[in-house]
Amino acid sequence: MSIQQQAAQLLDFSQKFDVTLLDNVVACGLGGAVQGPEQQVCQRVLTQLKDHPDAWTRVDMILEFSTSQSTKFYALGILQDVIKSRWKALSREQCEGIKTYIVGLIIKLSSDSSTLTNELLYLNKLNAILVQIVKHEWPRNWPTFIGDIVGASKTNESLCQNNLAILKILSEEIFDFSAGVMTQNKAKHLKDTMCDDFPQIFELCTFVMHNSQSVSLVHETLETLQRFITWMPLGYIFRTKLVPTLIYKFLNVPEFRNVTLRCLTEVASITFAKEDEESAELFCTLFSLTLSQLKQMLPLTTNIKEAYKNGRDAEQAFILNLSMFLCTFLKVHGTLLEAKSGMHDHLLEALHFLVLISEVEEKEIFKICLEYWSTLTFELYLEKPFPGDPSQQQLSRRPLYYPVLSKVRLIMISNMAKPEEVVVVENEAGEVVRETMVDTDAVSLYKTMRATLVYLTHLDWYDTERIMTEKLESQVNGSEWSWKNLNRLCWAIGSISGATVEENEKRFLVTVIKELLGMVEMKRGKDNKAIIASNIMYIVGQYPRFLRAHWKFLKTVVKKLFEFMHELHDGVQDMACDTFIKIAQKCRRHFVFIQVGETEPYIREILKTISSIICDLQPQQVHTFYEAVGYMISAQTDSLMIEPLIEKYFELPNSVWDSIIQQATKDVTVLQGRETAKQLSNILKTNIAGCGAIGHAYVTQLGRIYLDMLNVYKVLSENISTAISTHGEQAAKQPQLVAMRAVKQDVLRLISTWISKSHDHKMVLDNFIPPFLDAVLADYHRNVPSAREPLVLSALATTINHLGECITGSVPVIFDAVFECTLEMINKDFQEFPEHRTNFFNMLQAVTEHCFPAFLQMPPMQFKLIMDSIIWAFKHTMRNVAETGLN
Repeated sequence: MSIQQQAAQLLDFSQKFDVTLLDNVVACGLGGAVQGPEQQVCQRVLTQLKDHPDAWTRVDMILEFSTSQSTKFYALGILQDVIKSRWKALSREQCEGIKTYIVGLIIKLSSDSSTLTNELLYLNKLNAILVQIVKHEWPRNWPTFIGDIVGASKTNESLCQNNLAILKILSEEIFDFSAGVMTQNKAKHLKDTMCDDFPQIFELCTFVMHNSQSVSLVHETLETLQRFITWMPLGYIFRTKLVPTLIYKFLNVPEFRNVTLRCLTEVASITFAKEDEESAELFCTLFSLTLSQLKQMLPLTTNIKEAYKNGRDAEQAFILNLSMFLCTFLKVHGTLLEAKSGMHDHLLEALHFLVLISEVEEKEIFKICLEYWSTLTFELYLEKPFPGDPSQQQLSRRPLYYPVLSKVRLIMISNMAKPEEVVVVENEAGEVVRETMVDTDAVSLYKTMRATLVYLTHLDWYDTERIMTEKLESQVNGSEWSWKNLNRLCWAIGSISGATVEENEKRFLVTVIKELLGMVEMKRGKDNKAIIASNIMYIVGQYPRFLRAHWKFLKTVVKKLFEFMHELHDGVQDMACDTFIKIAQKCRRHFVFIQVGETEPYIREILKTISSIICDLQPQQVHTFYEAVGYMISAQTDSLMIEPLIEKYFELPNSVWDSIIQQATKDVTVLQGRETAKQLSNILKTNIAGCGAIGHAYVTQLGRIYLDMLNVYKVLSENISTAISTHGEQAAKQPQLVAMRAVKQDVLRLISTWISKSHDHKMVLDNFIPPFLDAVLADYHRNVPSAREPLVLSALATTINHLGECITGSVPVIFDAVFECTLEMINKDFQEFPEHRTNFFNMLQAVTEHCFPAFLQMPPMQFKLIMDSIIWAFKHTMRNVAETGLN
């Protein structure tokens, strides 16, 4: 008999159920014992069996006779689905039967300590199922549940350990995960019932903590208590012996100190009313008692950084939990400790611990400490944000923290995270390479550290300057020289731009740049010079206020950047271009007006020497350079002055463009060459970069190349369509056709970029839209589907969004060309042509928002088709398409 026929027997509920056969089918379908068609058959049978309405009636037999753990878990999955979705449909007798069976099985497995350990995963699954049953049955049909479970716990230690695990899961389900899973009324009813029955649970936990000698049972009790602390009445914490028991009995015991510290962290997170003096006293006592014990376990003189590095897992976890406890308590109750002079020593000791922990080389621990330092420095800064303001009285909080904050500054400066702008870094192999990916976690860390250091700088500029100057001196004299140390110091220096008065900033920055330039001359080796150069560029790019105030220095910096653009060391040219564009954006006006001591605007000098500046740059770097110069030109508002600048600006790409167009005029097949297509694409990308930066004034350059560009678009489109029609869709992947498509895409991007920047709608409509629609629409309509460019729809959406109702008259023409042919491409399924799909509905949305009257002029059949297409959008699994349709 084939495996398919054997497996099908499991679905015949008129026969006796064969558990051994199920074990074999599970091993085949889920265990990977067999691959191919047989495995698919087994998987299909298992799915059908699980979906069978009577499958749950076989679960007890499977659990009793199966020899496979996988089969047992499969059976429990069937039971779990029934409890979740069909419990209310079962008869009371069936519900009681399931409940009794599961409870009996749990008791049987957990009553023996060896079984409890060996069958832990299986037991955990059974516990989770019991909790699902309890959520349905308790308290209405099972009012004695808490009493039953507490009573049973007193008969057997291993049973007690498992019962506490069940109570822990129940607490999490009711208090932590009830939102969105059960109704608010039901959740409130269960919470109230749990609180009413809590005395029995607390009595059990207390009994175990005081009397049990079982490490695993006490540990489970403490873990369960940790979940309860967040919601148990405050009286159970402070009016019982719970806190002294945790601190004196368990905190200094290695096996229990981590879970005990987590319990104390939960207590520390509890808030109370400001006027509640009694609670304030209790929390102060808790803190002082805990700190006294901690100092015995971990003296204040301990080098925690080294202890963590050499510690075992449990010891490292203790440092993590200690950071959580201290940060939580100080964040929630820090002002309480400040207000009581008798607690100041304890506060300073806790801060000292945090400073030591902040030095630990573990990102997660550092982030916990950083969050507290960030909150503290922000609060201290807000007390007196404007120095010298007589309306703000000197407040008493800051002096208490000054000694600690100096140490925090040193930690922030020494450990500053990498900002996203930096592309020259040291890799794990110790080599200088270009960083190509943005590490979002590192960027987020940098932003928090930067904000913290900025607040610290506002609180005491001179201390920040002292630390940075001393660390820079250590780099110069070589005592702390390393790429990592220099990078972190320079990232920190760059992060505090604008955090002090201009005079201080000027003095400090001149010193820094002078020292770094001296290091470039002093250090040997290209790698060393590249690291220092990248840091100089990063710092100057971060201080636009200083650059704007010192033209000669700004000019020197820009000239130095031009020198770096010829440096072929990996990443330096990228850094130079990125810094140049940053400076161009923030100091753009200084380049287009005559500065003191100059005979002409510096932009003219740049434009005269542009070819020699960019001769060693890669194409993408040239585009960045052109975008930067475009920002400078955009600062010139006089139209008579800006036109000659733009003409000179595009002189180089225009000469190559003209040459290609002249050759194509004589022989159009020139445009079919792959290298020619690459040149055209490169020129168009340069234009896109310049257009985005210059804005509407780019019209003078666009007018010069516009008609030639559209003709190139038409020719390339015909070539692509012919090739695909002749050789099939696989031809679209040929390098030659890919290059041609890139040119088409760049044409569309350039036009849509300029239209989005233009502010003369009439000129756009009269002079640019007719030839654009003439070239693009007919081409899109007659092309084979795979040759149709999705960016056409995107460009049309941009045009409609920007020109608004002015373009309403052209909408029927646009729809005739693109609507039905695109709809035929995307209405067969929800996956094919995803870009066309997204852009098509974006275009529809643009027409709906800005040109709605155009719909009313359409024939009824076409209007119905539009409505059907919008309804089709709702049904998409692609979220952006569905949302666009709904909008």
